[in-house]
Amino acid sequence: MNEMKKMTDRFFYHIYPLGFCGCPEKNDFSCPAGHGLSGIEAHIPRLLDMGVNAVYIGPVFESATHGYDTLDYFHVDRRLGNNGNFKRLAQAFHDNGIIIALDAVLNHAGRHFFAFKDLHAHGERSAYRDWFSNVRFNGKSPCGDDFTYDGWNGHYNLVKFNSQNRDAREHLFAAVKFWIEEFDIDGLRLDAADHLSPEFMDELSERCAALKKDFWLMGEVVAGDYRKWLFRSQNLHTGRSEEAQRRLQSVTNYELYKGLWSSFNDKNFFEIAWTLKRQFGDIGLYRESVLYNFADNHDVNRVASSVKNKAHLFPLYALLFTVPGVPSLYYGSEFGVLGERGYDSDRELRPSWDAVQTAETAVDRDALLKAIAGFARVRKDSLALREGSYRELHVSSEQFAFMREKDGKQALVAVNASDKERVIFINAGDLWSNKTRWKDALNGGREFYVSNGALAVPVYPSWVSVLEPDAE
Repeated sequence: MNEMKKMTDRFFYHIYPLGFCGCPEKNDFSCPAGHGLSGIEAHIPRLLDMGVNAVYIGPVFESATHGYDTLDYFHVDRRLGNNGNFKRLAQAFHDNGIIIALDAVLNHAGRHFFAFKDLHAHGERSAYRDWFSNVRFNGKSPCGDDFTYDGWNGHYNLVKFNSQNRDAREHLFAAVKFWIEEFDIDGLRLDAADHLSPEFMDELSERCAALKKDFWLMGEVVAGDYRKWLFRSQNLHTGRSEEAQRRLQSVTNYELYKGLWSSFNDKNFFEIAWTLKRQFGDIGLYRESVLYNFADNHDVNRVASSVKNKAHLFPLYALLFTVPGVPSLYYGSEFGVLGERGYDSDRELRPSWDAVQTAETAVDRDALLKAIAGFARVRKDSLALREGSYRELHVSSEQFAFMREKDGKQALVAVNASDKERVIFINAGDLWSNKTRWKDALNGGREFYVSNGALAVPVYPSWVSVLEPDAE
């Protein structure tokens, strides 16, 4: 479990580079290399000030449009720069103690991918006809090809690979090997992991581990029992160690994502309390795993647009940094930037950094940035918040409290969604032992005392307190 513990120390910053760098929406395949990746390096001091020590970035490889229609897995998209630019950026991140996870699009490629172009040119005679899923020559595709094939989720510009084909699989594995050896990346976020075969992921996991110790694989999974992706078998009594049974080290926690904002909107903390107990309680499904937690990303509305009461952004982010798992912040959301998905476009979710600088925000951008940096600091300083168990202490419509505990270290988190200060009463005598004085690590060290087996915690409006026991 050493690498799992190591990941709990991380705070990810998520960059969608084609948007961040203001790249053209379409690749003309002839323009000289851009300079976007070189510009990202200038943001490293800002990320360090926030407490960031991990970056999830991508897609970065050559594609026709948004990056998920890859045409060359071995060359950086010319709109962003070149392989040398990315290698220098990766080295700069590492020099500053920041690990890198790349977005890996291994379920499908774009129609400009060399093997699909050969299939288009040679039809049934193509040596690559079996590289793709369900290719048949008894009709035309929606794109007018003289054959049909499976597209990802019905999108025929995203051609699904046949993961059972050994040559196709070896091409993708060779690309991952190249990324690790050339760019020294530390992990991958597997795009559309819920569409990848278990056998493919198992072999990928083994190959990555052989190339780099503690390599991190995180799967994009929108719904379902995450154990299907976390473990090769949901039966953990197979005689093998838990780590030997790992398929992936983490999964995108969409269940928590939804509860984060809707619990505030509906004045219903029972929703997120139920989710956290189900996931991380005494018999929680994922209590031995480190899920990837986020408030928004490049595919969903900005959380600042999702919450009704914009003041709730502050306690919402406090939860993101205090619940079990590893937190991730999507670029620009540290300022409360707004953005909603269009009917057929994600453009508003993926602005350039220049646009972020002038964008309308839901709250005072400096105040939210300062708060997030504070939440990250408290988490970094607390073993209990990074690795501790989870126990619910109080839940009502607008107040919520829970305990995190590890190796005798404790952190009590109390959240108030009301627009008025509220006192949260914690009646759990077995927690206190001889620890009668508690200090608020987030709010200037305010002191609170256990009295008659209970602790009364006044929490400011739309805010949070993080209490730690203090030796008297």
